[in-house]
Amino acid sequence: MAIDDGITLKKLEVFQAFMALGNMARVSEVLGQSTVSVHRALHSLEAGLRCPLFKKDGRKLIPLATAYVFSEHAARMLSECETGVQRTREAAGFTSTRLKIGGLYSMTVGTIPRLLVGLKMRRPALDIDLTLGSNRDLLSKLDDGLLDAIVIALGAPPKSPDLLVVPMFEDDILFAAPLGSPYAKETAIDLRAVRHEKFVSLGDEFATYHDFRSAFDLAGFAPDIAMQVGDIFSLINLVSGGIGYALLPRRVADFSPKVQLIPLAERYARSQNIVLVLPKNRERDPNLLALSAECRMLRA
Repeated sequence: MAIDDGITLKKLEVFQAFMALGNMARVSEVLGQSTVSVHRALHSLEAGLRCPLFKKDGRKLIPLATAYVFSEHAARMLSECETGVQRTREAAGFTSTRLKIGGLYSMTVGTIPRLLVGLKMRRPALDIDLTLGSNRDLLSKLDDGLLDAIVIALGAPPKSPDLLVVPMFEDDILFAAPLGSPYAKETAIDLRAVRHEKFVSLGDEFATYHDFRSAFDLAGFAPDIAMQVGDIFSLINLVSGGIGYALLPRRVADFSPKVQLIPLAERYARSQNIVLVLPKNRERDPNLLALSAECRMLRA
């Protein structure tokens, strides 16, 4: 048998509140509704059930035996619905006690630790899994639902309308050289003056690689790449060991005392937009709201 449209969960909540409090004014106060709305909800619930629940005693409503029978079932219906909503949200990752965050290797010295410390202060009971990788790898895992949010470098907004981007800060791309190199005293590097040098770079799945190529496109030549690696730590070691020069973001300055970062000449200036990316349909998740708040703190 179809359930009448007059029977709704909201009316069941009003009904249960009245059965517990026995006073329309109290129900109105507790639920934040007018007494007229409470009376209307109870009356329309009776109409939907097609049987009386109350009798009038002056201005009072006195529950009948039918009201007590229905109240037992209404309590179970509301409880089951609340449990169903909670479990569904948990299955979707909402209100979970674990958050899976992805980030770039180049953010492991300053940005990521600051975010995680701030997030734990906001959500002490939250367990955090951190996955490090390239832009391409992290975006793929976010799309597959393997990560809840990622902190990456973007040159342009992601194409998917299902993703939400929270800006954090901009980071300049600089010329990386070993200490004591011939360029140590330069205040800015003209890339055309280093066209004879060898370079090392990351793979094309990294945002820094695309900034690297873009800067040399402006200089009008393709750099001589001696070696290409898959992580920022190996790249910095190669630079410090004199294997080649590189273009790296300012945030890696503290990774090695053996590498000097020198600004590029203004015409080659490049910067990365560091952002938090998360699914748009989860932007109200309390854990992601806390993470977004911490990311905005870095922007301030």
